[in-house]
Amino acid sequence: MDRLQSMRVFQHVVDEAGFAAAARKLDLDPAVVTRLVSDLEKHLGARLLQRSTRRLALTPAGEEYLGRLRGILADIDEADANVQAHTRLLGGRLRILAPPVIATHLLAPAVASFHRQHPDIVLDVRVVDLPDPPVEEYDLTLASGDAALPADAVVRVVTQGDAVFCAAPSYLKRHGTPRVLDDLHRHRLLRLRPTGARLGPLRVVQDAAGGEVLLDVREAMVADHTDTLLRATLDGAGISSQAEDIVAPFLNRGELRRVLAPWITNRLRVVAALPSRKFMPARTRAFLEHLVEHTRAGAVRPKGTAATAPARAR
Repeated sequence: MDRLQSMRVFQHVVDEAGFAAAARKLDLDPAVVTRLVSDLEKHLGARLLQRSTRRLALTPAGEEYLGRLRGILADIDEADANVQAHTRLLGGRLRILAPPVIATHLLAPAVASFHRQHPDIVLDVRVVDLPDPPVEEYDLTLASGDAALPADAVVRVVTQGDAVFCAAPSYLKRHGTPRVLDDLHRHRLLRLRPTGARLGPLRVVQDAAGGEVLLDVREAMVADHTDTLLRATLDGAGISSQAEDIVAPFLNRGELRRVLAPWITNRLRVVAALPSRKFMPARTRAFLEHLVEHTRAGAVRPKGTAATAPARAR
């Protein structure tokens, strides 16, 4: 027996003053309404209604039970409405997990414009780089495309692009602009150390043709933190490989220049992972859509960038 349904049916029978009227109100078969009330009486071990061919009346037990029942059903309806509003309303707290580089360069720049549209949504962001993000603990998890995400997570691509070589104009003025890959042997390279792995030869890929080259180069600096390398690159310390979406603003403002195009070091993706597609809160959907739009709009590549020939050696 569905006790909650039986309780609601009993209340409607009393309010509509009859089984047939309650059945019409609830769009149920009259026999089903009669059975549900009988099941409820059987469960309680007490008669709730006095039935006759002419009238329907509450027993003393039925009157006391209905008095308590109305408050219980009202509380349940209010709880349902609150939860449903939690899903529909563009307000409340949105819990987000993101690694530092994504939080700094993709999430944070989108906050001001998002809050202009949705001022009542609180963004509760945890910034940490985890190899196995606990997607189920957050409304939204941002991660690199190669992160170990749960198999049942709902994953959407936020943005994708290449890791490109770039340098500050001040560095290129002092050291010259590399034209072919072998020129890297005489330049100062700033490299990212992969998590849990040794730094090996520099892997370079031709973005159009897909050809791959491994280069043994000397590093001027190695770090396991992308922003450290980016800051050093902006200050003219050397050449580094950076995600296009991260350095697009610096390229567009002329603070950095891309070199050795069309060579790249990797193809990158940033994804958003959700614990479930069902009943996604409106605030989660709103922020995800805004983040995707803001990120892709901000990653406009500079026009007129001269691509150097993809030759490896002179």
